[in-house]
Amino acid sequence: MMTGGCQCGRVRYEAEIASDDAYLCHCKMCRRATGGASIAFVNVPVGDVRWLSEPDWYRSSAIAQRPFCSACGTPLGFAFVEAGENIDLTLGSFDDPSRFRPVHNYASESILPAWLDASHLPGERSDENKNVVDRWMKTVGKLPD
Repeated sequence: MMTGGCQCGRVRYEAEIASDDAYLCHCKMCRRATGGASIAFVNVPVGDVRWLSEPDWYRSSAIAQRPFCSACGTPLGFAFVEAGENIDLTLGSFDDPSRFRPVHNYASESILPAWLDASHLPGERSDENKNVVDRWMKTVGKLPD
């Protein structure tokens, strides 16, 4: 059993997870719905997900709807309008998504090639960004988890 939810904590869920498999969706609708170059999803049987507090839903296309939090805007997943057997939960909404591994790309015709592998780019830790650290310390007295 794994738990997850939105950034502000208003929407929470638990899900029975049987596999470490996840995937990246590159379709243009998911890019627009999330604002990302792609979105990482974990595909879960609908019956294995229990919403501890209900998400909001919006109809994102003629065939799909998406759960989200209307308070903080966190995208939580993707589901077909005509109830399918599975729901996709956003990998980043899990409390600890570290166990998941990508096993395939979906909508590969829409992949943005420059964003497929960013491992060669220099990295910066968020706690090394003085401007951000100073703002967090001034506002809440600590860095976020």
